[in-house]
Amino acid sequence: MGIVNWKPQVGLAVLALVLTLHLSSDGQEIDFKRDIAPILESRCWSCHGEDEESGLRLDRRPNMIRGGDSGLPTIVPGEPERSYLLDVINHVDEDMAMPPDEDKLPAEEIELLTRWIQSGANWPGQMEAVAEEKSDHWSFQPVVRPELPIGGEDVNPVDAFLAKRLAENELTFSQSADPRTLIRRASIVLTGIAPTAEETEEFVVAFSKDPANEEAAYAALVERLLASPHFGERWAQHWLDVIRWAETNGSESNMYRKNAWIYRDYVIRAFNDDKPYDDFLFEQIAGDTVGQGEATGYLVSGSHVPASTVGSEPTAQRQARADRMDEVLQTVGASALGMTIGCARCHNHKFDPISIGDYYAMSAVFQGVEFGSRFPELQDDHPQKLREIELTKKLEDVRSELAEFGAWEENWQGFRDLHVPPTTVKKIRVTFLKKFVRLDEVEIFGPADPAKNLASVDYGTKPFTPPELEHPNGKAEKLNDGIRGVKGWRSQTPKGGNAKDSKKRPTFELEFAEPVEISRINLSTNIDDYYETDYLTETNLANFGNYTLEVADANGQWSTLAVTSELQNAKKQPADRTALMKKLNWFIQQMQADGPQSAFVAKFVEPTKTHILGRGSPENKRDEVFAAGLAELDGKLDIDPYAPGHERRKAFAQWLIQPTHPLTARVEANRIWHHVFGSGLVTTTSDFGAAGTLPTHPALLDWLAAELVQPTYTSKNPDEPAAWSPKHIIRMLVMSKAFRQSGLPNEKGLAVDADAFLLWRYPPKRVEAEVIRDSILQASGSLVRTVGGESYRIHNVKKRYAQWEVLDNHGKETWRRMIYQERMRRVDDQMFTAFDFPDCGQVRAKRPISTTPLQALNLMNSNFVMEQSKLIAERAEKDAAGDEAKSVERCFELLLGRAPSADERSTCVEIAKQNDLSLVCRALINSNEFAFIP
Repeated sequence: MGIVNWKPQVGLAVLALVLTLHLSSDGQEIDFKRDIAPILESRCWSCHGEDEESGLRLDRRPNMIRGGDSGLPTIVPGEPERSYLLDVINHVDEDMAMPPDEDKLPAEEIELLTRWIQSGANWPGQMEAVAEEKSDHWSFQPVVRPELPIGGEDVNPVDAFLAKRLAENELTFSQSADPRTLIRRASIVLTGIAPTAEETEEFVVAFSKDPANEEAAYAALVERLLASPHFGERWAQHWLDVIRWAETNGSESNMYRKNAWIYRDYVIRAFNDDKPYDDFLFEQIAGDTVGQGEATGYLVSGSHVPASTVGSEPTAQRQARADRMDEVLQTVGASALGMTIGCARCHNHKFDPISIGDYYAMSAVFQGVEFGSRFPELQDDHPQKLREIELTKKLEDVRSELAEFGAWEENWQGFRDLHVPPTTVKKIRVTFLKKFVRLDEVEIFGPADPAKNLASVDYGTKPFTPPELEHPNGKAEKLNDGIRGVKGWRSQTPKGGNAKDSKKRPTFELEFAEPVEISRINLSTNIDDYYETDYLTETNLANFGNYTLEVADANGQWSTLAVTSELQNAKKQPADRTALMKKLNWFIQQMQADGPQSAFVAKFVEPTKTHILGRGSPENKRDEVFAAGLAELDGKLDIDPYAPGHERRKAFAQWLIQPTHPLTARVEANRIWHHVFGSGLVTTTSDFGAAGTLPTHPALLDWLAAELVQPTYTSKNPDEPAAWSPKHIIRMLVMSKAFRQSGLPNEKGLAVDADAFLLWRYPPKRVEAEVIRDSILQASGSLVRTVGGESYRIHNVKKRYAQWEVLDNHGKETWRRMIYQERMRRVDDQMFTAFDFPDCGQVRAKRPISTTPLQALNLMNSNFVMEQSKLIAERAEKDAAGDEAKSVERCFELLLGRAPSADERSTCVEIAKQNDLSLVCRALINSNEFAFIP
């Protein structure tokens, strides 16, 4: 250790202190057996010994170093200030004071323990002992592909494993399902929409021509469904449930997240393109590094409280930041790792080998992520990128022509750009006409480097506002501090002042470190608000009114460069210039509509240092930690401790998608199984820890996980399967005998395995809200099948702290698939929320299935069902040329994919005569046959 400015008297004092700390109170060197063991034995070991039940052992040195459930090291040899033991025996925190319900340890005993730790915590016989214990829990063990129980080229591996377990329980698969059941089941599972009547009849004919043709007909059906653009919509919805993605933030204000839907469209495209799952997961965490910036909407899919709601209290801001980081870790933990990471926020995980240190090391990975918007990084061939290039060229052409007329101003809604002839200045002054003005930032650019902000404080630019015009909560330094948002610069006409007096108007000056050439000035009121939210009645746009721009040269001579009120007055401008401005504004509108758009897919900030937070409190910082994955799974990342945020996320993503990672492939394979068969091999699909369930078929799960990473099964596959292909696993599952068997029960199966976990039959299940709604629209012929794009609105435009209200949940503008409905937190859509459509506040890897009277009422009397039933009836009557019996038959075909029985036909014809055919349609929509996968 080097010592600067060594002073003999100080050095001797330090040496004396060090020597003293090695000695006991009687001047002897600290001896563990004589000085420390008696204290631990009499004060600690009765509760924290071999039979401890408190999560901490103090009878072994390695356990003391590792710490207990708090996650904090009990002792850090040589560093008393970092040793939690001294905190608790000194009663630093009364809630954790030790010994409990007793007085503190005598001062001399505390001093001995302090000296012992300072001297290295010597404990004879235990200095080489290590407390690291690897978990023996099944999900943390390496994935090893097991041998297939039954060989043969034609044996589907899924059936091989299932048949073995069935045989062990003296069960067998049920007989094959009929073709109408098969097409309905496969269509709903793969695309989320029931088949049309025409598709059903075509399949039944192809399937029934020849028993030898059944296999080929079914395989062709599966390939058609996998290739359907609606496949991506169906499977994207499953992923969005897991990460609880929504388009509002869920806080008190519950503000809309502008353009968040582009992340949803990314997920849909990924599933349609069969993007390898390892690439998919990598891009969600670090997509900005590979031109897939839309994918990082994953990181900010959870809820958050916006800065305007948090307020300016530093402790509240720190707590809100910690809460936002927790949302990120919950997302990653549940979706990618299948672990409840958040349980380690305040202490070591109670059940799983996840320490509080792991939690905050993972938090360090994402310290550069903030909830907010940015312009996503796009690949060069992205349509928005190509459109931007095209429109930028046109804009520059118009600007070149406008420059001949002098200055002009462009209004981009969120900000305004004043373009002026290139001018060398030492100062600028902007004076507004309004009595009160707020700006969040001022940026100034010159022709030499159009991207360099000359106004930045980093270049020595000094802001100034006359004291009498400056608002106490918006000082001049906020003009160019680089921080956008609501807490910006404010200026106002003094009380009793006259705004007509130019010296009493809101104004500011910027003085440059040296003369600079300027050509553009950018002003914004709250650009983050504009980029991040929408559908508010009082969204703050660039509403600071007209202003005058003056400039001063190196000699201090002021001159007026532009007056915006004059620039906007067409009567005072040449006709050619007016025409050019009209053309310019049209191109700006096109750029905002078709070019790259700011979207709520996370914004990136400079990472701050990360500390373990004692008991989860930001006010209780402990040891600094660095970016890493789970220590149990060798999560050390080979990066610099203070690496930039994107490097941390990239390294973490690469650790997560290693083929040898024991959780990643298992979790995804199990999730696919869950959505095909209705229940996962591990039924707790986002909890593979000790509190979760054990797999019903461990060998099968590991075989599927290995197959996902490195496929080997090619039978019935038209193409060579790719590594990490979700469609490969899905295809294998839906082609299995297990999937294609009947869902009918039998006494023996019910007696042995009532829940059909062993899959002796296909377990019928209630379909999701989206399937019900989309299938109704399809039956009426109203479904708009356009894939992707902005969500359709069913809500109002509201004030910031008002609540969203449902205005139209059934009109023509809503006749798209339900995945495109605005996904709003804390809002009941007054129809399909009753069918367990998630609120998106919590992870929903497995939706609950309830049965309530409200469901029947909605499917009988809601405006949507009433309207669609009339359309279905009209369609049936038209197709049947008015024949009542045939109209009833057509209703059955459109909604249930089959013809009615004789009794059903006669009953429904009578109902239609007494009432109308739409009532028959409403009854069919209310049937279990319509609402269940058979």
